[in-house]
Amino acid sequence: MNTTTDTAAVIAVLDRLTAAWNAGDGAAYGAEFTADATYITYVGTLYVGGVEIGTAHQALFDSFLKGTRLAGEIVDIRFTGPDTALVITRGDVHKGRPGKLHKIQTYTLVRQADGGWKVAAFQNTKHRALMEAISFKAQPATRPAAA
Repeated sequence: MNTTTDTAAVIAVLDRLTAAWNAGDGAAYGAEFTADATYITYVGTLYVGGVEIGTAHQALFDSFLKGTRLAGEIVDIRFTGPDTALVITRGDVHKGRPGKLHKIQTYTLVRQADGGWKVAAFQNTKHRALMEAISFKAQPATRPAAA
């Protein structure tokens, strides 16, 4: 495993996902996922497989998410083996200027037989800062070191 090369390849997948989203291209978006990938939205919807993910996103791009763009930042990339990477990002969807990044995502990427990388699992969670603050105040031991 060449960490520099693999890190660049993983980032390229995220860049292609962003480009596909920004273009409103569900097929290109879904193509970055494995055939059996799992995709969990921040509202809890589960999609399975790149085709279903792409089809569902095209419907969203044609309606609720028409003209939206992704904004995001990588928090961490960690290789758990030669063919698996875990990526944590902060991000959000916007029209116009990007605002605060209200969501936290976890991507699990796997190396394919051709050496390329695809997303095998995705989880999106909306950050609830007020609820988090209440929890930390009520029970300080729940505050993670990263907070």
